[in-house]
Amino acid sequence: MTVVRLARDTDLPAFLSLAAEVEHWFGPMVDDPGFTDAVRRGIAGATALVADGPGPLGALLFGGTAPVHKVHWLVVGERARGTGVGRALLAESLRRFVRPPATVEVVTFGPDHPGVVTSGARAFYTALGFTPGEPAAPGPEGGSRQVYRLRVS
Repeated sequence: MTVVRLARDTDLPAFLSLAAEVEHWFGPMVDDPGFTDAVRRGIAGATALVADGPGPLGALLFGGTAPVHKVHWLVVGERARGTGVGRALLAESLRRFVRPPATVEVVTFGPDHPGVVTSGARAFYTALGFTPGEPAAPGPEGGSRQVYRLRVS
């Protein structure tokens, strides 16, 4: 059973473990002090979520200022992809952090990014009602990115 909860200080290794699984798509994170600081800020600010079940299955960093919120980072570990963990993380973030009317934005892979098919990110966000928006700046690894938005009413 998957349990989504607020992240704690002791969850930093889980975030880094999950990050290691996707560095080939997002660029270096595990050894990046900026990423570690972002996770620590999310934990301290109670805007970081973890999906357990057993062990870390996924994690999310949320932010923004109402009425525009942002999914800063959402990763589901390889062993849990396609099992509803991402959907559960996103649903819990909406329940905890978003009051309608609002918009939730996420920057995900552009249509030509090599990870677009393997990750399923664009299909995932589309299935949850997000719509594609404008292109975003390339990721640190040089791959294309695009903004997706969800209107919450």
